[in-house]
Amino acid sequence: MSSAFFMPTVNLMGAGCLSDAVASIKSQGFTQGLIVTDKILSSIGMVKQVSDLLAASEVKTVVFDGTQPNPTIGNVEAGLQILKDNQCDFIISLGGGSPHDCAKGIALVAANGGEIADYEGVDQSPKPQLPLISINTTAGTASEMTRFCIITDEARHIKMAIVDKNVTPLMSVNDPELMLAKPASLTAATGMDALTHAVEAYVSIAATPITDAVAIKAIEIIQQSLRTAVKDGQSIEAREQMAYAQFMAGMAFNNASLGYVHAMAHQLGGFYDLPHGVCNAVLLPHVQRFNAKVAPARLKDVAKAMGVNVENMSNEEGADAALAAIAQLSTDVGIPAGLTDLGVKAEDFDVLSENALKDACGFTNPIQATHAEITEIYRQAM
Repeated sequence: MSSAFFMPTVNLMGAGCLSDAVASIKSQGFTQGLIVTDKILSSIGMVKQVSDLLAASEVKTVVFDGTQPNPTIGNVEAGLQILKDNQCDFIISLGGGSPHDCAKGIALVAANGGEIADYEGVDQSPKPQLPLISINTTAGTASEMTRFCIITDEARHIKMAIVDKNVTPLMSVNDPELMLAKPASLTAATGMDALTHAVEAYVSIAATPITDAVAIKAIEIIQQSLRTAVKDGQSIEAREQMAYAQFMAGMAFNNASLGYVHAMAHQLGGFYDLPHGVCNAVLLPHVQRFNAKVAPARLKDVAKAMGVNVENMSNEEGADAALAAIAQLSTDVGIPAGLTDLGVKAEDFDVLSENALKDACGFTNPIQATHAEITEIYRQAM
């Protein structure tokens, strides 16, 4: 069976690579950029740092810093208007998954017309988006290098999954110096998001030897580095290792896709406006318990990657060990114990489950679920 492998043309990694990115932007002849970011990064001076570097290279920029934690259709429309008003010829996304996804939405509509909701689903756009340079400031979402774009539809209270080769950024930038001193809670949530990407890609029905290799390596590094990154936000070594891990997890799921953890977490984010990484972390062991019915050998591999000695374990025992190791890491980095702590209500399970089954991320889960089974997973995660 044939397969395709998607990722940005250029991917810059390592301390100080932001300067290399600016030089590359100038060399490509871009003149007027829209920086898509959020108000926090504006307030701490990071947006000015990037815009000043670009200005020194004679590249002008304007800023849209209205991206919400779960970017909305309204965010995309507001940013698009600024882009049009200033005749921008490229976009820079600066931040974590939210600015990256918002920027993808803006870039896709700028090039293809219509509204962002027109592109919900898989490969709905006819042509590539406006050139996008994605500068990452967190280690988790991998949105800076993927073909996934998640936008909240405020009217329907759902997250739209846009999976489209045309939203792949032109260049990704992972400079761990931009990730220093981020809050421990954010580091934990994004790190567990990266772990979820790697695990879901590894058990996906679309996995390949390439995605397997990067998924397992990502899990190994996250197990080794996430606790340190959460405990010591100034550790450049831990930050760099997590940057590599989340990027490799992104390579994995960008091509093997995901599963029910993301399909279910998207509904929690859209319905309650909850942080994506935290929702993933809470759901991950519960969904994998469901998947263990058909993928125990794969989950045994996950346990081994997380440092468990699985030599004398059966596949089923190894799967149980993987779930325990995932739960322990989640506890160690301070993730809430269950969905009840996040304000999720049992009376909403019916609509959450219905929408989760429509989410494209669930199509590659190793076993397909019924509405009742999805509801039961939500219940177990409470």
